[in-house]
Amino acid sequence: MNVSKTVSSAAALCLVAGLGLVFPAGPALAADAVHISEIGYTLDTDFIEIAAEPGTDVSGWTIGSVTRGGSVQAEENTTTLPEDSTVGDSGALAVEVPITNSVNSGPAADGSYGSSAYAIDDEGKLVSFAQIGGVVGGKGVTGANGKYTPAPVVGEEAEPTGATAAGGQSIQLVDGTWTSAAPTPNALPGDDGGEDPGPDPEDVTPIADIQGTGSESPLEGETVKTRGVVTASYPDGGLNGYYVQTPGTGGADDETPGASDGIFVYSPDTVGSISIGDHLELTGAVSEHYGQTQISVGANGLTTLEEPAEAVKPVEDAFPTDEAEREALEGMLLQPNGELTVSDNYNTNTYGEVVLATGEGTLPQATDVARPGTEEAEAIEADNLEREVILDDGATVNFLENDKDVPLPYVSNDAPVRVGATATITSPVVLGFDHEKWRFQPTTRLTGANADAVQPASFSDNRTEVPEAVGGQISLASFNVLNYFTTTGDQLSGCTYYDDREGNHITVRGGCEARGAANAESLKRQESKIVTAINKLDASVVSLMEIENSAKFGDDRDVALETLVERLNEAAGTEKWDFVPSPEEVPADEDVIRTALIYQPAEVAPQKDSTILDDEDAFSNAREPLSQAFAPKDDSGEVEKDKTFVTISNHFKSKGSGEGPGNEDSGDGQGASNADRVKQAKSLVDFAGEQQKAADSDYVYLLGDFNSYTQEDPMQVFYEAGFKDVASEKTDKSTYVYGSRTGSLDHVLALDSAGGAENAANTQNTSTEAALPSSGFDAITGADIWNINSVEALALEYSRFNYNAADLFAPDQFRASDHDPVIVGLFDEDSDDGGSDGASSDSDGADGGSEEADGSDSAGSDGAGSSADGADAGSDSASDSDSGNNGTASASSDASASDADSGSDAGGHLPRTGTDLTVMMAIAAGLIAIGAGVVFLVRRRRLS
Repeated sequence: MNVSKTVSSAAALCLVAGLGLVFPAGPALAADAVHISEIGYTLDTDFIEIAAEPGTDVSGWTIGSVTRGGSVQAEENTTTLPEDSTVGDSGALAVEVPITNSVNSGPAADGSYGSSAYAIDDEGKLVSFAQIGGVVGGKGVTGANGKYTPAPVVGEEAEPTGATAAGGQSIQLVDGTWTSAAPTPNALPGDDGGEDPGPDPEDVTPIADIQGTGSESPLEGETVKTRGVVTASYPDGGLNGYYVQTPGTGGADDETPGASDGIFVYSPDTVGSISIGDHLELTGAVSEHYGQTQISVGANGLTTLEEPAEAVKPVEDAFPTDEAEREALEGMLLQPNGELTVSDNYNTNTYGEVVLATGEGTLPQATDVARPGTEEAEAIEADNLEREVILDDGATVNFLENDKDVPLPYVSNDAPVRVGATATITSPVVLGFDHEKWRFQPTTRLTGANADAVQPASFSDNRTEVPEAVGGQISLASFNVLNYFTTTGDQLSGCTYYDDREGNHITVRGGCEARGAANAESLKRQESKIVTAINKLDASVVSLMEIENSAKFGDDRDVALETLVERLNEAAGTEKWDFVPSPEEVPADEDVIRTALIYQPAEVAPQKDSTILDDEDAFSNAREPLSQAFAPKDDSGEVEKDKTFVTISNHFKSKGSGEGPGNEDSGDGQGASNADRVKQAKSLVDFAGEQQKAADSDYVYLLGDFNSYTQEDPMQVFYEAGFKDVASEKTDKSTYVYGSRTGSLDHVLALDSAGGAENAANTQNTSTEAALPSSGFDAITGADIWNINSVEALALEYSRFNYNAADLFAPDQFRASDHDPVIVGLFDEDSDDGGSDGASSDSDGADGGSEEADGSDSAGSDGAGSSADGADAGSDSASDSDSGNNGTASASSDASASDADSGSDAGGHLPRTGTDLTVMMAIAAGLIAIGAGVVFLVRRRRLS
């Protein structure tokens, strides 16, 4: 509401009416100087009040506000009073002027943060300059040059008031101290005539009546008197208040069903003078602050009662998921005893928060387990929101900007708080609400320094030193090396940096091509974690993402890759690792990061040269896939070429940005650039078919960061082409945590195309030992996702070295990156060399695969599995088929296209891998051999 840009004594009365407030005139001001006496910035109409002797002529004075940076934001934030403007009999004149609501209090207001009000007289002299918030006696905001900033303000420092206003209140100068109270425009704060008389001294309102049974207080905006016992207190850390609860309430009995018996008291003036357990009588205004009901109490609104009060008891029960049931507990003391699981620790590094999920398990990414945009996906996310609750630290500070010298809570190398760990509330907490989240607050501020006494929860330690055993003769893995650049920022010009708390450069922020460590010292810390992790991963072949493309810095393309291998071998104490060299032909326009492959020469041997998919149309905004065929070595070191397998390393376009049709974020959970990732998946399928044919092998594996959760559109392209997502078939783990949701962006995809029945029969009749697997998926002996990165606190990364007083860096594998590695075992060690003919692919069999896909209509969208459990049951024997098909599989694009037309429904309800094949069992004709009947099971699988 804009009443006027100029306010005279008469117009000021209109402002009072506009605010809905009526105050009688008070006595004249007895102060020696004109000054700002009240600032209202949380109201429908903002105002700045100046105090002066009644009748003081203020014509031509300039009244306004600056932003937290010190400049006037816009022309409307300042006004000049017209002729005949005088201060009325009350000794106060309220001037309407918009004020930017960007304030802070406590140590966070370091002179650069906090809107400020100023008054300049008609001769251009700065009469008064007061900062909202800040620290009394501390540094205030300094006026800065700006288009609308009056010259007298520039270079001057505002005086911090130390006070911030509760919703619907203003800050007022009373007896030399600024405080929050009900607004009194045009009446001097503290005058009897200008004060709200408040409630009757005998009229005490129970806390339950203040809270009410809805999401907002029925008494919002009213001044009330109530009584309660202090259950939690926060004199520092930014909350500036305490919780009180009606004496004797809590426990198993609830005498006020649907209404809470606890409430937050916002009172910077009194929080330092009370203690937990005190019995208080409080008078203050009721408001809603970010969704939490509170009472704002000034210095004169507190009385400590001598009469004893019955103790408050914590409510001991599982934390409810129903919103109304939670509202009935807002502000009360709780001892949650139900199952709680850590779901996110990303903001622990910034705000000291840990996200918990009620019940068993973390909060899943909906598109990791259900098709995007479906009712199933929406139901999963709705359930997530019901289960989510924040374990907080009793403070509002940002540890990255302020309080860097205070040790972070909940972060430790000795007692890690990891996603997926079980949380146990070990001492009572208070239920708060802030920024749209329910919060368990400790009863006083928690830091890493007082954790032994204050921390209200313990956590299970689910760390493992090495991955689970995956079996097999050899193993494959993917690993994101988190922008591993041997070209450090200090070697280039123009780089900007992220610095530690002492100002030392740690990582490159921008301004140059480098993306990793700022200098050699920081690179050494990064290498120590990556090297430890990869050596403990100990896979035969590792696909790497986010490694430097050294050609971008004028070096050989493989310089950074070679350096990493050198570090791995130094740590291993032997020439354990080697890398796949870049091919002679590389794309003309590559990204500064690339994919790569490293391997253990004692376990596998490269076959032919590597190949990069050069498809500028599909991969102009992503990293081009790198393919290399390998063959395992037996115990004697001989290369088993009949087990040759193809690996392709990948890193698709991220979800963070996108333009063009299908690339804008549609809101279905797939993020931006979804159409581009689909295009990349289709190009990769064709490339995989070419590499399969060149290697003459059905053992094809796509590894890396596809930036696509398991049920999203790009993954459907692979499923329809005959690939299976190994980790989701073989494990219940995930590789990534984002926004408190757990899912897999990283995958190992195995070609699931069976060899023909005739070849299988011939193999079993000609060999006395076990036959080779008939497909890439059948060759897998086990899989694991090694949760060492995504589930760990961000503060442990090398990039956060010395950001906080706590010494959190360790040269171990934990938080070496932000994605978790996937590892799979290949080839049962009992399999021999005799079945290579049956395992090799034959492009002539592609037609047979297309016919099989056409025959799978009965398992189309209507018959798709409706639950993950059903999917698991089907995957074990899926693709068992009619034994009359003797065609073997290939990864030709024609077969893939036929598959897509034959009954796969990418928009239907699919199991996690998207595979939707009818389970069929067929027993081949009995073969008589040396008097024994041989019955064998023949599997048909969708061809790629």
